[in-house]
Amino acid sequence: MSDLLRTSTELGPADAEWLRLLVGDWQMVSDLAFADLVLWVPAAGGEDWVAVGHCRPSTGPTAYYDDQVGRRVPRGRRPLVDEAWATRRVCTEGDPEHDEDSAVRTTTAPVMRAGHRVAVLSRHTTAVSLRMPSRLELTYMACADVLMGMVAEGRFPSQDTPSTHRRGSPRVGDGLVRLDADGTVLYASPNAQAVFHRLGLIGQLAGRSLPEVTSELVDTSGPVDESLPIVLLGKAPWRADVETRGAALSLRAVPLVEDGVRTGGLVLCRDVTELRGRELELISKDATIREIHHRVKNNLQTVSALLRLQSRRIESPDAKAALGEAMRRVSTIALVHDTLSQTYDASVDFDALVDTGLLLAAEVATSSTRARARRTGSFGLVAPHDATPLALVITELVTNAVEHGLRDADGTVEVRAERDGAVLRLSVLDDGRGLPDDFEAGSRAPGGGGLGTRIVQTLVRGELRGDIGWRRREPGPGTVVDVHARLGDVAPSR
Repeated sequence: MSDLLRTSTELGPADAEWLRLLVGDWQMVSDLAFADLVLWVPAAGGEDWVAVGHCRPSTGPTAYYDDQVGRRVPRGRRPLVDEAWATRRVCTEGDPEHDEDSAVRTTTAPVMRAGHRVAVLSRHTTAVSLRMPSRLELTYMACADVLMGMVAEGRFPSQDTPSTHRRGSPRVGDGLVRLDADGTVLYASPNAQAVFHRLGLIGQLAGRSLPEVTSELVDTSGPVDESLPIVLLGKAPWRADVETRGAALSLRAVPLVEDGVRTGGLVLCRDVTELRGRELELISKDATIREIHHRVKNNLQTVSALLRLQSRRIESPDAKAALGEAMRRVSTIALVHDTLSQTYDASVDFDALVDTGLLLAAEVATSSTRARARRTGSFGLVAPHDATPLALVITELVTNAVEHGLRDADGTVEVRAERDGAVLRLSVLDDGRGLPDDFEAGSRAPGGGGLGTRIVQTLVRGELRGDIGWRRREPGPGTVVDVHARLGDVAPSR
Protein backbone atom coordinates (compact mmCIF):
# COMPACT_ATOMS: atom_id res chain seq x y z
CA MET A 1 0.00 0.00 0.00
CA SER A 2 2.83 2.39 0.79
CA ASP A 3 4.21 1.95 -2.74
CA LEU A 4 0.80 2.63 -4.31
CA LEU A 5 0.26 5.73 -2.18
CA ARG A 6 3.68 7.05 -3.12
CA THR A 7 3.53 6.34 -6.86
CA SER A 8 -0.17 6.70 -7.72
CA THR A 9 -1.57 9.35 -5.37
CA GLU A 10 -0.78 12.81 -4.04
CA LEU A 11 -1.42 12.11 -0.35
CA GLY A 12 0.89 13.66 2.23
CA PRO A 13 2.76 11.66 4.89
CA ALA A 14 0.18 12.35 7.64
CA ASP A 15 -2.75 11.20 5.49
CA ALA A 16 -0.84 8.12 4.35
CA GLU A 17 -0.11 7.22 7.96
CA TRP A 18 -3.81 7.60 8.81
CA LEU A 19 -4.69 5.12 6.06
CA ARG A 20 -2.05 2.71 7.36
CA LEU A 21 -3.68 2.89 10.80
CA LEU A 22 -7.07 2.18 9.24
CA VAL A 23 -5.79 -0.79 7.27
CA GLY A 24 -4.10 -2.11 10.39
CA ASP A 25 -7.47 -2.29 12.17
CA TRP A 26 -10.05 -2.81 9.43
CA GLN A 27 -10.17 -6.61 9.63
CA MET A 28 -12.50 -6.11 12.61
CA VAL A 29 -14.88 -4.00 10.50
CA SER A 30 -14.79 -6.55 7.67
CA ASP A 31 -15.62 -9.42 10.03
CA LEU A 32 -18.44 -7.49 11.70
CA ALA A 33 -19.98 -6.56 8.35
CA PHE A 34 -19.46 -10.00 6.75
CA ALA A 35 -18.18 -7.93 3.84
CA ASP A 36 -15.16 -7.10 1.71
CA LEU A 37 -13.63 -3.68 2.29
CA VAL A 38 -11.90 -1.74 -0.48
CA LEU A 39 -10.00 1.49 0.13
CA TRP A 40 -10.24 3.98 -2.76
CA VAL A 41 -7.90 6.98 -3.02
CA PRO A 42 -8.00 9.73 -5.68
CA ALA A 43 -5.26 9.00 -8.19
CA ALA A 44 -2.75 11.67 -9.12
CA GLY A 45 -4.49 14.10 -11.43
CA GLY A 46 -7.92 13.48 -9.88
CA GLU A 47 -9.48 11.68 -12.87
CA ASP A 48 -9.46 8.13 -11.46
CA TRP A 49 -9.90 6.19 -8.25
CA VAL A 50 -7.17 3.71 -7.34
CA ALA A 51 -7.74 0.82 -4.90
CA VAL A 52 -4.85 0.76 -2.42
CA GLY A 53 -6.23 -1.89 -0.03
CA HIS A 54 -8.60 -4.87 -0.02
CA CYS A 55 -9.74 -6.83 3.04
CA ARG A 56 -11.80 -10.04 3.01
CA PRO A 57 -13.98 -11.23 5.92
CA SER A 58 -13.12 -14.32 7.93
CA THR A 59 -16.79 -14.61 9.03
CA GLY A 60 -18.47 -14.91 5.64
CA PRO A 61 -18.03 -15.37 1.86
CA THR A 62 -15.97 -12.91 -0.11
CA ALA A 63 -17.60 -10.60 -2.61
CA TYR A 64 -14.55 -10.40 -4.88
CA TYR A 65 -12.41 -13.43 -5.61
CA ASP A 66 -9.91 -11.27 -7.52
CA ASP A 67 -7.87 -8.89 -5.43
CA GLN A 68 -8.80 -5.27 -6.03
CA VAL A 69 -5.47 -3.70 -5.00
CA GLY A 70 -4.05 -1.59 -7.81
CA ARG A 71 -7.33 -1.43 -9.75
CA ARG A 72 -8.04 1.98 -11.33
CA VAL A 73 -11.60 3.11 -11.98
CA PRO A 74 -12.56 6.34 -13.78
CA ARG A 75 -14.75 8.73 -11.83
CA GLY A 76 -18.39 8.07 -12.62
CA ARG A 77 -18.00 4.28 -12.79
CA ARG A 78 -18.51 3.94 -9.01
CA PRO A 79 -21.35 6.39 -8.24
CA LEU A 80 -21.44 5.54 -4.51
CA VAL A 81 -17.73 6.23 -4.17
CA ASP A 82 -18.18 9.57 -5.91
CA GLU A 83 -21.22 10.38 -3.75
CA ALA A 84 -19.50 9.56 -0.45
CA TRP A 85 -16.54 11.75 -1.46
CA ALA A 86 -18.75 14.64 -2.52
CA THR A 87 -21.29 14.57 0.35
CA ARG A 88 -18.88 13.48 3.14
CA ARG A 89 -21.42 11.02 4.51
CA VAL A 90 -22.15 7.30 4.48
CA CYS A 91 -24.01 6.22 1.34
CA THR A 92 -25.91 2.95 0.80
CA GLU A 93 -27.47 1.80 -2.44
CA GLY A 94 -31.07 0.67 -2.62
CA ASP A 95 -30.64 -2.44 -4.79
CA PRO A 96 -27.72 -4.83 -5.17
CA GLU A 97 -25.43 -4.21 -8.10
CA HIS A 98 -24.32 -7.07 -10.34
CA ASP A 99 -20.55 -7.20 -10.52
CA GLU A 100 -18.65 -10.21 -11.88
CA ASP A 101 -21.84 -12.33 -11.87
CA SER A 102 -22.25 -11.91 -8.10
CA ALA A 103 -25.02 -9.91 -6.40
CA VAL A 104 -23.30 -7.41 -4.11
CA ARG A 105 -24.69 -4.68 -1.91
CA THR A 106 -22.38 -1.71 -1.44
CA THR A 107 -22.02 0.92 1.27
CA THR A 108 -19.43 3.69 1.09
CA ALA A 109 -18.04 6.10 3.67
CA PRO A 110 -15.55 8.94 3.34
CA VAL A 111 -12.34 8.46 5.27
CA MET A 112 -11.89 11.70 7.20
CA ARG A 113 -8.87 12.98 9.10
CA ALA A 114 -8.70 16.33 10.91
CA GLY A 115 -11.76 17.58 9.05
CA HIS A 116 -10.64 16.82 5.49
CA ARG A 117 -11.21 13.94 3.09
CA VAL A 118 -8.48 11.36 2.60
CA ALA A 119 -10.11 8.41 0.82
CA VAL A 120 -13.35 6.44 0.46
CA LEU A 121 -14.00 3.11 2.17
CA SER A 122 -16.43 0.82 0.33
CA ARG A 123 -18.14 -2.15 1.95
CA HIS A 124 -19.32 -4.97 -0.34
CA THR A 125 -21.68 -7.61 1.07
CA THR A 126 -22.88 -10.61 -0.92
CA ALA A 127 -26.64 -11.12 -0.98
CA VAL A 128 -26.17 -14.63 0.38
CA SER A 129 -24.90 -13.29 3.70
CA LEU A 130 -27.99 -11.11 4.07
CA ARG A 131 -30.53 -13.96 4.04
CA MET A 132 -32.40 -14.58 7.31
CA PRO A 133 -29.90 -12.88 9.61
CA SER A 134 -29.62 -14.20 13.16
CA ARG A 135 -29.34 -12.01 16.23
CA LEU A 136 -25.57 -12.43 16.13
CA GLU A 137 -25.47 -11.26 12.51
CA LEU A 138 -27.75 -8.32 13.24
CA THR A 139 -25.56 -7.26 16.16
CA TYR A 140 -22.40 -7.63 14.11
CA MET A 141 -23.76 -5.55 11.22
CA ALA A 142 -25.13 -2.87 13.55
CA CYS A 143 -21.69 -2.51 15.10
CA ALA A 144 -20.15 -2.35 11.62
CA ASP A 145 -22.55 0.46 10.70
CA VAL A 146 -21.47 2.45 13.75
CA LEU A 147 -17.79 1.95 12.91
CA MET A 148 -18.38 3.03 9.30
CA GLY A 149 -20.00 6.18 10.67
CA MET A 150 -16.98 6.75 12.90
CA VAL A 151 -14.72 6.44 9.85
CA ALA A 152 -16.81 9.15 8.17
CA GLU A 153 -16.44 11.36 11.28
CA GLY A 154 -12.68 10.83 11.56
CA ARG A 155 -13.03 8.95 14.87
CA PHE A 156 -11.84 5.55 13.63
CA PRO A 157 -9.16 4.34 13.73
CA SER A 158 -8.28 5.72 17.15
CA GLN A 159 -4.85 7.19 17.71
CA ASP A 160 -5.15 6.38 21.42
CA THR A 161 -4.73 2.67 20.76
CA PRO A 162 -1.42 1.48 22.25
CA SER A 163 1.13 0.80 19.54
CA THR A 164 2.85 -2.01 21.43
CA HIS A 165 2.13 -5.48 20.11
CA ARG A 166 0.42 -7.81 22.56
CA ARG A 167 0.25 -11.48 21.70
CA GLY A 168 -3.17 -13.09 21.76
CA SER A 169 -5.03 -10.01 20.52
CA PRO A 170 -8.69 -11.05 20.21
CA ARG A 171 -10.62 -11.06 16.95
CA VAL A 172 -14.34 -10.77 16.25
CA GLY A 173 -14.84 -14.52 15.91
CA ASP A 174 -13.11 -15.21 19.25
CA GLY A 175 -15.89 -13.52 21.23
CA LEU A 176 -17.78 -10.22 21.17
CA VAL A 177 -19.64 -8.34 23.89
CA ARG A 178 -21.64 -5.20 23.10
CA LEU A 179 -22.08 -2.72 25.95
CA ASP A 180 -24.20 0.33 26.53
CA ALA A 181 -22.68 3.59 27.77
CA ASP A 182 -22.75 2.36 31.41
CA GLY A 183 -21.02 -0.95 30.77
CA THR A 184 -24.14 -3.12 30.81
CA VAL A 185 -24.04 -6.07 28.41
CA LEU A 186 -26.53 -5.68 25.55
CA TYR A 187 -25.39 -8.80 23.71
CA ALA A 188 -22.73 -11.47 24.15
CA SER A 189 -21.85 -13.88 21.36
CA PRO A 190 -21.79 -17.63 22.15
CA ASN A 191 -18.00 -17.63 22.02
CA ALA A 192 -17.88 -14.71 24.48
CA GLN A 193 -20.19 -16.63 26.84
CA ALA A 194 -17.86 -19.63 26.63
CA VAL A 195 -14.82 -17.46 27.36
CA PHE A 196 -16.37 -16.05 30.55
CA HIS A 197 -17.63 -19.50 31.56
CA ARG A 198 -13.97 -20.49 31.50
CA LEU A 199 -13.40 -17.84 34.18
CA GLY A 200 -16.14 -19.35 36.32
CA LEU A 201 -19.25 -17.40 35.23
CA ILE A 202 -22.60 -19.05 35.96
CA GLY A 203 -25.52 -17.86 33.84
CA GLN A 204 -25.78 -15.32 31.05
CA LEU A 205 -23.85 -12.09 30.51
CA ALA A 206 -26.70 -10.19 28.85
CA GLY A 207 -28.30 -7.59 31.11
CA ARG A 208 -25.46 -7.60 33.64
CA SER A 209 -22.69 -5.08 34.27
CA LEU A 210 -19.51 -6.43 32.71
CA PRO A 211 -17.16 -4.69 35.23
CA GLU A 212 -19.15 -6.10 38.17
CA VAL A 213 -19.28 -9.61 36.72
CA THR A 214 -15.57 -9.64 36.00
CA SER A 215 -14.62 -8.26 39.43
CA GLU A 216 -16.50 -11.15 41.03
CA LEU A 217 -14.57 -13.66 38.94
CA VAL A 218 -11.09 -12.16 39.17
CA ASP A 219 -8.81 -12.75 42.15
CA THR A 220 -7.92 -9.21 43.26
CA SER A 221 -5.50 -10.31 45.99
CA GLY A 222 -2.68 -10.31 43.44
CA PRO A 223 -1.64 -7.83 40.76
CA VAL A 224 -4.42 -6.71 38.41
CA ASP A 225 -4.06 -4.88 35.10
CA GLU A 226 -4.73 -1.21 35.89
CA SER A 227 -6.42 -0.64 32.52
CA LEU A 228 -8.95 -3.45 33.12
CA PRO A 229 -11.86 -1.26 34.46
CA ILE A 230 -11.60 1.15 31.51
CA VAL A 231 -11.57 -1.75 29.05
CA LEU A 232 -14.56 -3.46 30.68
CA LEU A 233 -16.56 -0.22 30.44
CA GLY A 234 -15.62 0.17 26.76
CA LYS A 235 -14.46 3.74 27.34
CA ALA A 236 -11.02 3.60 25.73
CA PRO A 237 -9.52 1.60 22.82
CA TRP A 238 -7.14 -0.33 25.05
CA ARG A 239 -6.23 -3.94 25.72
CA ALA A 240 -6.07 -5.77 29.04
CA ASP A 241 -5.41 -9.28 30.32
CA VAL A 242 -7.26 -11.26 32.97
CA GLU A 243 -5.75 -14.33 34.64
CA THR A 244 -7.58 -16.27 37.34
CA ARG A 245 -8.48 -19.86 38.26
CA GLY A 246 -5.94 -21.22 35.81
CA ALA A 247 -7.54 -19.37 32.88
CA ALA A 248 -6.25 -16.37 30.93
CA LEU A 249 -8.30 -13.92 28.86
CA SER A 250 -7.22 -11.20 26.47
CA LEU A 251 -9.68 -8.29 26.19
CA ARG A 252 -9.83 -5.44 23.73
CA ALA A 253 -12.26 -2.50 23.95
CA VAL A 254 -13.55 -0.46 21.02
CA PRO A 255 -15.66 2.60 21.99
CA LEU A 256 -18.71 3.24 19.79
CA VAL A 257 -19.38 6.92 19.09
CA GLU A 258 -22.37 8.29 17.18
CA ASP A 259 -22.71 12.00 16.36
CA GLY A 260 -19.89 12.78 18.78
CA VAL A 261 -21.50 10.97 21.74
CA ARG A 262 -20.25 7.65 23.13
CA THR A 263 -23.21 5.29 22.98
CA GLY A 264 -21.46 2.17 24.18
CA GLY A 265 -18.61 -0.06 23.25
CA LEU A 266 -17.43 -3.41 22.00
CA VAL A 267 -15.27 -5.78 24.01
CA LEU A 268 -13.53 -8.47 22.02
CA CYS A 269 -12.38 -11.38 24.16
CA ARG A 270 -10.23 -14.42 23.57
CA ASP A 271 -9.26 -17.40 25.70
CA VAL A 272 -5.45 -17.37 25.66
CA THR A 273 -4.88 -19.92 28.43
CA GLU A 274 -2.99 -22.32 26.18
CA LEU A 275 -1.01 -19.49 24.60
CA ARG A 276 0.05 -18.13 28.00
CA GLY A 277 1.07 -21.63 29.06
CA ARG A 278 3.31 -21.95 26.02
CA GLU A 279 4.82 -18.53 26.70
CA LEU A 280 5.66 -19.59 30.26
CA GLU A 281 7.27 -22.77 28.93
CA LEU A 282 9.39 -20.71 26.53
CA ILE A 283 10.40 -18.32 29.32
CA SER A 284 11.38 -21.27 31.49
CA LYS A 285 13.39 -22.81 28.65
CA ASP A 286 15.12 -19.50 27.97
CA ALA A 287 16.08 -19.18 31.64
CA THR A 288 17.38 -22.76 31.66
CA ILE A 289 19.45 -22.22 28.52
CA ARG A 290 20.97 -19.02 29.91
CA GLU A 291 21.77 -20.78 33.17
CA ILE A 292 23.49 -23.56 31.24
CA HIS A 293 25.61 -21.04 29.34
CA HIS A 294 26.47 -19.34 32.64
CA ARG A 295 27.57 -22.61 34.25
CA VAL A 296 29.59 -23.63 31.18
CA LYS A 297 31.34 -20.26 31.35
CA ASN A 298 32.10 -20.77 35.05
CA ASN A 299 33.43 -24.28 34.41
CA LEU A 300 35.65 -23.06 31.57
CA GLN A 301 37.02 -20.29 33.78
CA THR A 302 37.80 -22.94 36.40
CA VAL A 303 39.64 -24.99 33.75
CA SER A 304 41.60 -21.88 32.73
CA ALA A 305 42.51 -21.19 36.36
CA LEU A 306 43.72 -24.79 36.82
CA LEU A 307 45.87 -24.50 33.70
CA ARG A 308 47.32 -21.26 35.04
CA LEU A 309 48.19 -22.93 38.36
CA GLN A 310 49.77 -25.83 36.51
CA SER A 311 51.87 -23.52 34.33
CA ARG A 312 53.34 -21.87 37.43
CA ARG A 313 54.76 -25.25 38.56
CA ILE A 314 56.39 -26.03 35.20
CA GLU A 315 59.92 -24.91 34.42
CA SER A 316 59.97 -25.69 30.69
CA PRO A 317 59.37 -22.53 28.58
CA ASP A 318 57.79 -24.61 25.78
CA ALA A 319 55.37 -26.25 28.22
CA LYS A 320 54.47 -22.86 29.71
CA ALA A 321 53.79 -21.46 26.23
CA ALA A 322 51.61 -24.45 25.32
CA LEU A 323 49.56 -24.08 28.51
CA GLY A 324 49.25 -20.33 27.84
CA GLU A 325 47.79 -21.01 24.40
CA ALA A 326 45.37 -23.52 25.89
CA MET A 327 44.26 -20.95 28.50
CA ARG A 328 43.68 -18.35 25.78
CA ARG A 329 41.51 -20.72 23.75
CA VAL A 330 39.49 -21.80 26.77
CA SER A 331 38.96 -18.15 27.77
CA THR A 332 37.72 -17.35 24.27
CA ILE A 333 35.10 -20.08 24.42
CA ALA A 334 34.11 -18.93 27.92
CA LEU A 335 33.63 -15.38 26.59
CA VAL A 336 31.10 -16.62 24.00
CA HIS A 337 29.12 -18.51 26.65
CA ASP A 338 29.21 -15.49 28.94
CA THR A 339 27.67 -13.38 26.16
CA LEU A 340 24.95 -15.97 25.50
CA SER A 341 24.11 -16.16 29.20
CA GLN A 342 23.24 -12.43 29.25
CA THR A 343 20.87 -12.26 26.28
CA TYR A 344 17.32 -13.43 25.60
CA ASP A 345 18.02 -13.80 21.88
CA ALA A 346 19.34 -16.96 20.27
CA SER A 347 22.14 -14.99 18.62
CA VAL A 348 25.36 -13.17 19.48
CA ASP A 349 26.09 -9.51 18.84
CA PHE A 350 29.50 -10.34 17.50
CA ASP A 351 30.69 -6.75 17.12
CA ALA A 352 30.31 -6.23 20.87
CA LEU A 353 32.02 -9.56 21.50
CA VAL A 354 35.02 -8.55 19.39
CA ASP A 355 35.25 -5.07 20.89
CA THR A 356 35.01 -6.17 24.52
CA GLY A 357 37.13 -9.30 24.53
CA LEU A 358 38.70 -10.83 21.49
CA LEU A 359 40.98 -7.93 20.57
CA LEU A 360 42.49 -8.15 24.05
CA ALA A 361 44.39 -11.08 22.62
CA ALA A 362 46.67 -8.56 20.95
CA GLU A 363 47.59 -7.03 24.30
CA VAL A 364 48.27 -10.29 26.13
CA ALA A 365 49.94 -12.17 23.29
CA THR A 366 53.36 -10.81 24.12
CA SER A 367 54.96 -8.42 26.57
CA SER A 368 57.86 -7.43 24.33
CA THR A 369 55.84 -5.18 22.00
CA ARG A 370 53.06 -2.64 22.17
CA ALA A 371 50.45 -4.04 19.80
CA ARG A 372 47.27 -2.17 19.03
CA ALA A 373 44.15 -3.79 17.62
CA ARG A 374 41.04 -2.35 16.03
CA ARG A 375 37.91 -3.54 14.24
CA THR A 376 36.46 -2.08 11.05
CA GLY A 377 33.20 -3.16 9.46
CA SER A 378 30.46 -5.17 11.13
CA PHE A 379 29.91 -8.86 11.83
CA GLY A 380 26.25 -8.39 12.76
CA LEU A 381 24.35 -11.11 14.61
CA VAL A 382 25.88 -14.57 14.60
CA ALA A 383 24.21 -17.86 15.54
CA PRO A 384 25.61 -19.56 18.67
CA HIS A 385 26.92 -22.59 16.75
CA ASP A 386 29.02 -20.23 14.60
CA ALA A 387 30.07 -17.82 17.35
CA THR A 388 32.52 -20.16 19.10
CA PRO A 389 34.55 -21.25 16.03
CA LEU A 390 34.54 -17.69 14.64
CA ALA A 391 35.78 -16.33 17.96
CA LEU A 392 38.53 -18.93 18.09
CA VAL A 393 39.58 -18.14 14.52
CA ILE A 394 39.87 -14.40 15.23
CA THR A 395 41.73 -14.98 18.49
CA GLU A 396 44.25 -17.30 16.82
CA LEU A 397 44.81 -14.96 13.87
CA VAL A 398 45.23 -11.87 16.06
CA THR A 399 47.59 -13.71 18.40
CA ASN A 400 49.67 -15.07 15.52
CA ALA A 401 49.86 -11.60 13.97
CA VAL A 402 51.24 -10.18 17.21
CA GLU A 403 53.58 -13.03 18.11
CA HIS A 404 55.04 -13.59 14.65
CA GLY A 405 54.29 -10.56 12.48
CA LEU A 406 54.99 -7.91 15.16
CA ARG A 407 57.69 -9.77 17.10
CA ASP A 408 60.03 -7.27 18.81
CA ALA A 409 58.29 -4.33 17.10
CA ASP A 410 55.32 -2.07 17.72
CA GLY A 411 52.45 -2.22 15.30
CA THR A 412 48.74 -2.49 14.59
CA VAL A 413 46.46 -5.43 13.90
CA GLU A 414 43.19 -4.71 12.08
CA VAL A 415 40.19 -7.06 12.04
CA ARG A 416 38.13 -6.12 8.99
CA ALA A 417 34.63 -7.61 8.53
CA GLU A 418 32.22 -7.42 5.60
CA ARG A 419 28.86 -9.17 5.91
CA ASP A 420 26.42 -9.86 3.07
CA GLY A 421 23.61 -12.02 4.42
CA ALA A 422 25.07 -15.41 5.23
CA VAL A 423 28.42 -14.64 3.56
CA LEU A 424 31.16 -13.23 5.81
CA ARG A 425 34.43 -11.86 4.44
CA LEU A 426 36.97 -11.48 7.24
CA SER A 427 40.48 -10.11 6.93
CA VAL A 428 43.12 -9.83 9.64
CA LEU A 429 45.87 -7.39 8.66
CA ASP A 430 49.10 -6.45 10.40
CA ASP A 431 51.94 -4.06 9.51
CA GLY A 432 54.72 -6.35 10.67
CA ARG A 433 57.60 -7.94 8.83
CA GLY A 434 55.44 -10.14 6.62
CA LEU A 435 55.48 -13.80 5.66
CA PRO A 436 58.77 -15.71 5.37
CA ASP A 437 59.76 -16.92 1.94
CA ASP A 438 59.39 -20.57 2.93
CA PHE A 439 55.99 -20.17 4.63
CA GLU A 440 53.39 -22.83 3.85
CA ALA A 441 50.02 -22.75 5.58
CA GLY A 442 49.59 -25.77 7.81
CA SER A 443 53.27 -26.60 8.07
CA ARG A 444 55.47 -26.28 11.14
CA ALA A 445 57.69 -23.74 9.45
CA PRO A 446 58.75 -20.69 11.51
CA GLY A 447 56.53 -17.71 10.99
CA GLY A 448 53.17 -18.98 12.17
CA GLY A 449 52.54 -22.29 10.37
CA GLY A 450 52.13 -24.40 13.51
CA LEU A 451 49.28 -25.77 15.60
CA GLY A 452 47.36 -22.49 15.69
CA THR A 453 47.32 -22.29 11.88
CA ARG A 454 46.06 -25.88 11.57
CA ILE A 455 43.32 -25.18 14.15
CA VAL A 456 42.21 -22.12 12.19
CA GLN A 457 42.11 -24.04 8.90
CA THR A 458 40.09 -26.86 10.45
CA LEU A 459 37.56 -24.45 11.99
CA VAL A 460 37.13 -22.35 8.86
CA ARG A 461 36.77 -25.25 6.42
CA GLY A 462 34.79 -27.48 8.74
CA GLU A 463 32.70 -25.44 11.19
CA LEU A 464 32.35 -22.23 9.16
CA ARG A 465 31.98 -23.87 5.73
CA GLY A 466 34.51 -21.54 4.13
CA ASP A 467 38.11 -21.09 3.05
CA ILE A 468 41.21 -19.25 4.27
CA GLY A 469 44.34 -17.87 2.64
CA TRP A 470 47.51 -15.94 3.55
CA ARG A 471 49.12 -13.26 1.42
CA ARG A 472 51.60 -10.41 1.67
CA ARG A 473 50.13 -6.99 2.34
CA GLU A 474 50.39 -4.53 -0.52
CA PRO A 475 51.50 -1.83 -0.44
CA GLY A 476 53.80 -1.80 2.53
CA PRO A 477 55.02 -4.49 4.89
CA GLY A 478 52.78 -6.90 6.68
CA THR A 479 50.52 -9.90 6.24
CA VAL A 480 46.85 -10.34 5.33
CA VAL A 481 44.78 -13.38 6.22
CA ASP A 482 41.54 -13.64 4.22
CA VAL A 483 38.67 -15.77 5.48
CA HIS A 484 35.50 -16.45 3.51
CA ALA A 485 32.83 -18.11 5.64
CA ARG A 486 29.15 -18.99 5.28
CA LEU A 487 27.26 -18.43 8.52
CA GLY A 488 24.07 -20.17 9.57
CA ASP A 489 20.66 -18.58 9.95
CA VAL A 490 20.05 -16.43 13.03
CA ALA A 491 16.84 -17.02 14.99
CA PRO A 492 14.54 -13.94 15.02
CA SER A 493 14.63 -11.74 18.12
CA ARG A 494 11.71 -11.84 20.55
